Amino acid sequence: MRELMGIVGIVVAVQGMLGFCGLTFDDEAWGVLHNWFDLPAGAYAGIALTGLVLAVWGEGTRRARRA
Repeated sequence: MRELMGIVGIVVAVQGMLGFCGLTFDDEAWGVLHNWFDLPAGAYAGIALTGLVLAVWGEGTRRARRA
């Protein structure tokens, strides 16, 4: 289950970064989330950070199983 959360975390982080970069460097957010939600740049940064935390948590479990 944690491995799946790692994959979900990567997808969430990418969508958050696309939204943040789109609002920072362009007039419109990039990615898929802007089709459903109207979020400010700070929210996209928080989504990206949450995705990174999930990805690290999922990868940490995978590495612990190898050892």
